[in-house]
Amino acid sequence: MKQINTNSEYQEYVNQKSPNSPILKNCFNSFWVGGLICGIGQIIMELCKYNGLTPEISATIVSISLIFLSAFLTALNLFNKIGKFAGAGSLVPITGFANSIVSPAMEYKSEGYVMGVGAKMFTVAGPVLVYGISSSVLVGIIYFIFNGG
Repeated sequence: MKQINTNSEYQEYVNQKSPNSPILKNCFNSFWVGGLICGIGQIIMELCKYNGLTPEISATIVSISLIFLSAFLTALNLFNKIGKFAGAGSLVPITGFANSIVSPAMEYKSEGYVMGVGAKMFTVAGPVLVYGISSSVLVGIIYFIFNGG
């Protein structure tokens, strides 16, 4: 094996050993899978409106349905396969968030419901929740101050 002495030699070695990723193919798969997920959401929305539900209730049903489908596919270990194929396209915000909650819960269920599922469920999504809630409270306070309540 050849001795590597400099950063440039190391980088050249890494480039030789690393496979090239098909960027255009990955972007295309991400695009159409993400579009398919959004299309499914739109179909659910139109079905709800067609059945006489208000747009607000229809949007709630769409959110609940996509969260359920994502969690269910994660539990069946299918969402991970979709994620490997589609990359970021499968992580449309609501489905990706559901996956980030269910995955650790499934992984640590053997440690029990409290110390396993309960404690580990938010390991991935916890920081998102903390910063999201904190920033929304801060924006709400600033809005309250400048708009006189």
